[in-house]
Amino acid sequence: MDFNVKKLASDAGFTEEKLGQAEKTELDAHFENLLSRADCTKNWTEKIFRQTEVLLQPNPSARIEEFLYEKLDRKAPSRITNAELLGQYMQDAAKEFGAGGPYGSTLIKVGECERRLGGAEREFLQTSAISFLTPLRNFLEGDWRTISAEHELRVAQTEFDRQAEVTRLLLEGISSTHVNHLRCLHEFVEAQAAYYKQCHLHMQELQKELGRFPNAFAVNSVNSMAATGSSLPAGITSPVEADTLKIEEVQAPATGTRKAKVLYDYDAADSSELSLLADELITVYTVPGMDSDWLIGERGNQKGKVPVTYLELLS
Repeated sequence: MDFNVKKLASDAGFTEEKLGQAEKTELDAHFENLLSRADCTKNWTEKIFRQTEVLLQPNPSARIEEFLYEKLDRKAPSRITNAELLGQYMQDAAKEFGAGGPYGSTLIKVGECERRLGGAEREFLQTSAISFLTPLRNFLEGDWRTISAEHELRVAQTEFDRQAEVTRLLLEGISSTHVNHLRCLHEFVEAQAAYYKQCHLHMQELQKELGRFPNAFAVNSVNSMAATGSSLPAGITSPVEADTLKIEEVQAPATGTRKAKVLYDYDAADSSELSLLADELITVYTVPGMDSDWLIGERGNQKGKVPVTYLELLS
């Protein structure tokens, strides 16, 4: 039932004296203002509550199921998130394809990241439900129902003063309700910010892990040509030849060097690689026979291989 507090107050004689023979008093004006604020708070709280429910659980069937469990005073079963399910599928697929291959090992890494993202999402949903949705629901099902019930109880003019005082005290509590909802809103925003920060960190870790993998397509192509006895194209060497590249003997070409900005920190895996710090500028170039995913990077007297995915090439 949709209660119109202002109409109820008017019908009960809150704002006008009997027979309309007197002007509104200061108490009437103040009380009417409190009624209006309470009605406005109730309407917007309902809208915010419903839309937050949709944000946290877009599936209408799942929301209905959770509502029924709540009304039956039973705990709803824990649901696996879509990201966790995707991560599980990727890891199961990796077991079928072989975890030792490039595709299988990458599936495992991505699957682990997706499961961490799903766990972060589930934690965000639980935190938001407790710190934000529950206080809003308590207001709608508690304070607001009490206010509405107090209006319905005023059936006689002789009860006007007592009922008006009770209702006035409840309505004046709307200000403290706003303060409480503001605090809950801050907690909701902090939880959402922490969730997206955690997602960002997970994806950075994944990107860093993928940057360490060799270019599987280039390696497979070279191995295939070597197995069939075909000669390699000019400028392309076998993986064995590339691995024997001695960094100290590499010289920068006369032309073709470029500046690059480092996007992420990178720790060198061995002495042939160059460690990087985010936001620094280095000089990069390529040499014949190098994997396309790598460049030679120089910083002062230091040089070594660096992954292209960690760089922003500058003109």
